[in-house]
Formats: sequence, structure tokens, C-alpha cells
Amino acid sequence: MPTFDDVRAICLAQPEVEEELTWGTDVTFRVNRRIFAIGGDGADAVSIKASPEAQADLLALDPETFSKSAYVGRFGWTTVKLGRIAEPHLRDLLEAAWRQTAPKRLVRGTPR
Repeated sequence: MPTFDDVRAICLAQPEVEEELTWGTDVTFRVNRRIFAIGGDGADAVSIKASPEAQADLLALDPETFSKSAYVGRFGWTTVKLGRIAEPHLRDLLEAAWRQTAPKRLVRGTPR
């Protein structure tokens, strides 16, 4: 079962990612100042940037694990319950969120 520390490690392993505390409690992971994942120390869920199509696929796959994120779910952001996802799937989602957010020059230089 992945933890928020695993989320942090996966996010910070991506090129040019910065961690920033926002709104006093939320830990955000950013590339080029743009957020691609949000959570908090000790949290049991994380919100990950996704396309609306990817979000729909995840919700259809497992609505117990995936849900629309508050406020930004209509844009594809998806909340993932960490206790219900395998680490490789979480890694894939976070890396996809990074690729969706990062400048093209970074994405081109990163192997898939």
C-alpha cells in the first residue's frame, strides 16, 4: 500500500519538480510552477491531474479507488485513495500527470 511519502518520492524523481506548501496545509508538486499533484503529509488520498477522458476511464475502472476531486474534478483532476491502489499504477498516474503538465522540452528528454 503506497503512502504519501511514496507519492512524494515518485513526484520528486521527475525532472524539475518542486514541492511547495500551499494554502497552509496542502503539499503541491509542480513543474514549471504548474501543479500536477496535491496531497498532504499523512494523507490517505492524493489528487492527480488527468484529462477528463482518463478520469472517466479511472472512475469506470474502480469507483471505490478513484473519484472526481473537489472543485477541479470537472477539469479531470482525480482523487486516488492510496490504500486501494498498487504502487506501479500510482507511479503511472503521477508520471502521466507530470508529462501532461511539464514543458514539451522536458517531456521530449524523458524516457517513458
